[in-house]
Amino acid sequence: MTMISNPILPGFNPDPSILRVGEDYYIATSTFEWFPGVQIHHSKDLVNWRLLTYPLTRISQVNMEGNINSGGVWAPCLSYSDGTFYLIYTDVKSRQGAFKDTHNYLITAKDIMGPWSEPIYLNSSGFDPSLFHDEDGSKWLVNMLWDHRKGKNKFAGIVIQEFSIEEQKLIGPVRKIFKGTELKLTEGPHLYKANGYYYLMTAEGGTEYNHAVTMARSKTLFGPYEVDPQNPILTSSRSPELELQKAGHASLVETHTGEWYLAHLCGRPVKDKYCNLGRETAIQRCCWTEDSWLRIEGGGREPLVEVKAPDIEPYPFEAVPEKDDFEHTELNIHWSTLRLPADPTWLSLTERRGYLRLKGRESMSSLHKQSMVARRQQSFYCEAETEVEFDPEHFQQMAGLILYYDSEDYVYLYISRDENLGKYLGIIQSKGGQYDELLERNISIDGAECCKLKAVIEREWLQFFYSLHEDEWHKIGTPIDISHLSDEGSDYIRFTGTFIGMCVQDLSGTKKHADFDYFIYKENDKDHKEAAGAGVAKAVLGDL
Repeated sequence: MTMISNPILPGFNPDPSILRVGEDYYIATSTFEWFPGVQIHHSKDLVNWRLLTYPLTRISQVNMEGNINSGGVWAPCLSYSDGTFYLIYTDVKSRQGAFKDTHNYLITAKDIMGPWSEPIYLNSSGFDPSLFHDEDGSKWLVNMLWDHRKGKNKFAGIVIQEFSIEEQKLIGPVRKIFKGTELKLTEGPHLYKANGYYYLMTAEGGTEYNHAVTMARSKTLFGPYEVDPQNPILTSSRSPELELQKAGHASLVETHTGEWYLAHLCGRPVKDKYCNLGRETAIQRCCWTEDSWLRIEGGGREPLVEVKAPDIEPYPFEAVPEKDDFEHTELNIHWSTLRLPADPTWLSLTERRGYLRLKGRESMSSLHKQSMVARRQQSFYCEAETEVEFDPEHFQQMAGLILYYDSEDYVYLYISRDENLGKYLGIIQSKGGQYDELLERNISIDGAECCKLKAVIEREWLQFFYSLHEDEWHKIGTPIDISHLSDEGSDYIRFTGTFIGMCVQDLSGTKKHADFDYFIYKENDKDHKEAAGAGVAKAVLGDL
């Protein structure tokens, strides 16, 4: 029996919107302040997945310069009707305090690979918009309604409004069709038609450890909606022993073999309640009861790590190469930049062929113009390595290897210049916005033309290394607890995950550049499991 292993999309891949077109399956996930916007993943069997494309690739579609941390692109909804793909998304500009500025847009494409259209503005009344295509050809936008007023339920329910294809805008009255259940914090709505009912699936309980999937149904589109008597239909709440926590924010798909699956958000803590990889995507097999309610197959409401796969021939994809030699003229699909797309004013793969050249701009604290190229951390046990050529002239110029959650939480192994040491290596940590330098004495590498940098991660522990000669690695500093690089590492709720990558800063404004020869991202889960199974302590970090 073929099994699905959860999470199917490890690392920062939240808010899954699953779609089948023919015998192809797609999942769109949130990208928040990272560019390009919205990851679309592809599968033929629900077991094997690959990152396929991004629909938001132009500033004209989403301009996030200045967007707050964990703002940007929230909760996309991917759908298909009459030969056209539809993508709904929110661009969140602010979310702290009483107000949320949440602008909702629609883009379309005839092919999943694009080209995707310019955006049609929809509304700003709340987030998590979703488009439902009814059997009569009408199209309906649902979203949660945000109420900023004192004493009100800020998650004020789910509203619906018709979208006109002819007029390319929302038309007609806005109707509230669902106020939510006693779990509260009602969001993430998706509408489905099955068994003679309209089903409204929502996320409730908040996107942390009380997260849940709830269901209601109605014989008519506008309700009233009857709440499932066994809600929630999926949750990890009050089950801290489960590997998959935070289960919620789901979407539903029927396979071409007539089987039902629920894609949902989850999180896996590394220690206590800290989820360094962010919120991930898992999938559960479902069935319908005799009285037409949806249930997790096998009974219960808890998310399973191992799930029976559909009756579809396995369709594996080629493994992602561990090493990027920067031999192409464009970044590969796994790289992301902060808030804005890469452009020749600060990034080049052609000025020096075989190298990624980054020109220094603003600091790691900036919400505007950072010169950073990074990829998701997708394993608890992994390592990253790069080689950089950089000749800083003074302390305001830095370049190196970074683990980055957001502008308040990161750890940075960097090269800079000091009046006494000359060119040197140091480690900067920002924890909850508090700046620190972790080495008692920075390490001089004056005279070295290039330097290799490495990060080795085992769950919440990070150890940095450097090398000035081939394969002669030296530890730099002591192991660092990186559990603060997580949704839970702040006084306010955050929604992304840890990225690993390269960056350059020039705080003097002269755009000093650094050249990166390659980047290796390698996952060590298999090595760790084999060592643990043999009773051998695999001390990747050295002597802790």
